[in-house]
Amino acid sequence: MEVTEIYKALADLQRVRLLNLIQTSPLCVCHLQGLLNAPQVKISKQLAYLKTLGLAEAERRRNWMIYRMKQPVHRILNSNLEQLREAKDSTGRQLQADLRARTQLLRQLTKSETTCPEILLNTLCKP
Repeated sequence: MEVTEIYKALADLQRVRLLNLIQTSPLCVCHLQGLLNAPQVKISKQLAYLKTLGLAEAERRRNWMIYRMKQPVHRILNSNLEQLREAKDSTGRQLQADLRARTQLLRQLTKSETTCPEILLNTLCKP
């Protein structure tokens, strides 16, 4: 993978937020939509772009599209995401808030009745 592809992905805040959210474990599009408070079409378009760049991959489980970071994750991508999260600016605060919201969502999913695929709850979406 060309390093310039990573920087193309990082040039858009919504893509940075998506990568931040799927960096540690997969999430389905509907959860990403809720976390980013954005329309499904926009989220799906950005995820497709990340997939085209070779940074994300998807798996269909019934009606669910589950996205995760493509492995192995390039060290430059990991490093940049870490630096962005640690930044003392609005981007850093947003990425940290996104991760807190993600953790809260995953806790709720494991404690309540949900229609999430069993594999998502048991394997993929562990907080």
